[in-house]
Amino acid sequence: MGILRIVLTVIFILVCIVLTVLVLFQEGKSAGLGSIAGAAETFWSKNKSRSKEGLMVKGTTALAVLFMLLAVILNLNLF
Repeated sequence: MGILRIVLTVIFILVCIVLTVLVLFQEGKSAGLGSIAGAAETFWSKNKSRSKEGLMVKGTTALAVLFMLLAVILNLNLF
């Protein structure tokens, strides 16, 4: 059972590193001064879920869920 704990810990560390990098690569949610005049509603802002930024948001969400699950599993001391 000790090997399983080591493997889960290594996966947890890798998830932490990748999650940190993904969060740092993402743009801020503020639209700047363009949102005052309504210029933020463009083609790219409407279809953001299909772009690379949308993929990064989905990946961040999935890794955050995996991070929380691994943290709980490693904290239960079952291994």
